[in-house]
Amino acid sequence: MADTATRTTIRTGRRGRASFGGRPSSGTRHPLVATAMVLPLAALLVVVFGGWDAVVTQASSVGVMLGR
Repeated sequence: MADTATRTTIRTGRRGRASFGGRPSSGTRHPLVATAMVLPLAALLVVVFGGWDAVVTQASSVGVMLGR
């Protein structure tokens, strides 16, 4: 079977995301930035799928388990 992964790696080089107009990522992000990015989507999912009731139900179940 042909080894195409090696050729692809050589062809693309080390450009990574920079070729799409973004800056290369160093692999780290401040936790507050990550939280600010996730919270709007999380809030939308809670509203759309009624997640608040599920969270309350699960928390209640864990509380009952820990109370035993």
